[in-house]
Amino acid sequence: MKNAILLLAILLVSAITYAQNDKRLGLNEETKLIEATYFHDNGNVSQTGTFNLDGKLHGEWISFSEEGKKISKGSYVNGRKFGKWVFWSGDDMKEVRYNADGIASVDGIKKEALVKN
Repeated sequence: MKNAILLLAILLVSAITYAQNDKRLGLNEETKLIEATYFHDNGNVSQTGTFNLDGKLHGEWISFSEEGKKISKGSYVNGRKFGKWVFWSGDDMKEVRYNADGIASVDGIKKEALVKN
């Protein structure tokens, strides 16, 4: 039964990310999370992160440009962004904080201020 659940979870993860050309997936027996690494067409890492056995994004995820530069870093909890996320674009860096309701703040600006503008 455990193997069937693991196989189902891996198939769900594969179905969710079928557009990625190259990927590596494996179960971390210690954390019980599926570790995933995706690659750009040029062979550089595109994303790294983990899924829970239900196939939902869970844990830290990092995305990279085709040139290998980090473009985002943050965490998911059961498929939802949560906590501090950092996004890089050239020399610019933005911090976005997520809570259970979605975006809580951007670079210290509260969500309510964003809605007013």
